[in-house]
Amino acid sequence: MRDQNRPAATAGPLGGPVTEIVGLPLGFEGFALGHQAFFRTYGELHVGSRSTAEAVVHEVFLEIHAAWDGLLQEDELERRTLAVLRRHVARRLAREGREGRDPTYVINGQIQQRLRALRGELELFDSRLGLYAAISELPVRQYTVIVLRCLIGYDTKQVARFMTLDERTVNYLCRKAKDHLTRQLGVPTRAVRQKGQQQ
Repeated sequence: MRDQNRPAATAGPLGGPVTEIVGLPLGFEGFALGHQAFFRTYGELHVGSRSTAEAVVHEVFLEIHAAWDGLLQEDELERRTLAVLRRHVARRLAREGREGRDPTYVINGQIQQRLRALRGELELFDSRLGLYAAISELPVRQYTVIVLRCLIGYDTKQVARFMTLDERTVNYLCRKAKDHLTRQLGVPTRAVRQKGQQQ
């Protein structure tokens, strides 16, 4: 019969049994719970598989946990942890021989609809234009906003909470990202298009 004071073995994050309770800092636990869905979706979007994404995210949280106390002493926790996620995703793509190419960008039904909407909003009707590569080259905060809002579908309030920003800042970063994308892809800005239409 099992000792009543000893915890039962449960499944660990990668399916292996956990036979003891590990004391995690409460702040880290909150961070992990609040970010795991986004990290997993982000990973799957890039690497193309839920199981691979979960393995990558497990590695990401191990690294963040190991550096947790130091990360808390620095500014921009979100930016630093996103950099860890991006690095692990890039490392996994490199391991699979896919470095130097556009991210996989898993195109399921919802993401396909959001990409179509973004293409329409940016007036990118030529599918040969490198939208995915251009998104990948955005500055970090603009990239994060575009991925969260336009690919994953978070609303402004959710993005602001995740990035610890004001909602107005999120909207500003989204506008800047879209302007950056239209310039990168050689699409005239709205002002130039409107002026050309009036002549």
